[in-house]
Amino acid sequence: MRPLSRIAAIFFKELAQLRRDRMTFGMVIMIPLIQLILFGYAINTNIRDIPIAVVDQDQTAISRILIQMVEATRVVEVTERYTSVEEAEAAIKSARVRAAFILPDDLSQRIVRSPATGFGTPPSTDEETSRPVAQWIVDGSDTMIAGAIKGLRNMPLAELFRKAPNRSTPTFEVALFFNPEQRTAVNIVPGLVGIILTMTMIMFTSAAIVRERERGNMEMLINTPVRPMELMIGKIIPYIFIGLLQTAIILGLGYLLFNVPLGFRPFDLLAGTLLFIGASLSLGLVLSTIAQTQLQATQMTVFLLVPSILLSGFMFPYEGMPVIAQYIAEALPATHFMRMVRGFVLRDAGLLDMYRDVLWMCGFFVLGLAVAAFRFKKRLD
Repeated sequence: MRPLSRIAAIFFKELAQLRRDRMTFGMVIMIPLIQLILFGYAINTNIRDIPIAVVDQDQTAISRILIQMVEATRVVEVTERYTSVEEAEAAIKSARVRAAFILPDDLSQRIVRSPATGFGTPPSTDEETSRPVAQWIVDGSDTMIAGAIKGLRNMPLAELFRKAPNRSTPTFEVALFFNPEQRTAVNIVPGLVGIILTMTMIMFTSAAIVRERERGNMEMLINTPVRPMELMIGKIIPYIFIGLLQTAIILGLGYLLFNVPLGFRPFDLLAGTLLFIGASLSLGLVLSTIAQTQLQATQMTVFLLVPSILLSGFMFPYEGMPVIAQYIAEALPATHFMRMVRGFVLRDAGLLDMYRDVLWMCGFFVLGLAVAAFRFKKRLD
């Protein structure tokens, strides 16, 4: 047989094998398709509709008009209203909102005296001249969110009085909490914990059942009295310690090399990390009961890893995504853990502050473990 004939024989053999492996063929089509859709539609660096809280201490027609003008920019969206600054700060801490717009009780006087409006008699002192009209309190741990709201700092208010603006003084004061220097490492390092754990935990356990089948150990498991749920729990326990070790390495080196703060709630951080590790491991076990080979398990892991990186808020702000992409992101454990770990590490939030994400993670872990145990059958077929 000539070399070309032998090569052709191998070529047709691989095509036939690929045609029989429908899951692999599907991944060949779906992975580039999903990435194209994510990058084309879901990923958007032009942030819009950032959820904010409003604290209107003035309660006048002018304050309401000012809030409407800020919302008209489409950069922010008012989702909460509070009567005190402390309530707004608590909402930022628990990630219910990303910023708070504070309108002081002397707003009308400040607008009249502000150079940004070009209205009224100039104030008598430089201190009065430099006073901003209102204040933004921003979650500075996300540099993109902080940059978008800082763009509103010099928002002109001359349209209120049809006067030419004077831009010598910012219209709004912007206070950045948790990361006033806007260092990227402060935002990246805690988020990297979620990405690394997603990658390793799902990859380790997605091949757990398949590996037993390929190595011929399934016959031995069938003949033992171990129950499916016991097998699932026994499979994930060793990887829990691996996940905790990885978390300690990332956060420890982040603190030593990049001076990333570690917060003051180690037990909350430990509990949240354990929940995420459990949710990721249970998801990997579900994949392991679906895959027939370790190659298929790896392909499904990659299929989940791509949206976990792009939609969780690790690289691109969650608020910049369309609604459909946000729904998909909410179904991923990485999205909830991204909020939790940044809250624990950067904002000194606790489990009670992040209770929505905590409850979702608990439910996902229990459901994933139950589904994996239900799908696992102690038989060779």
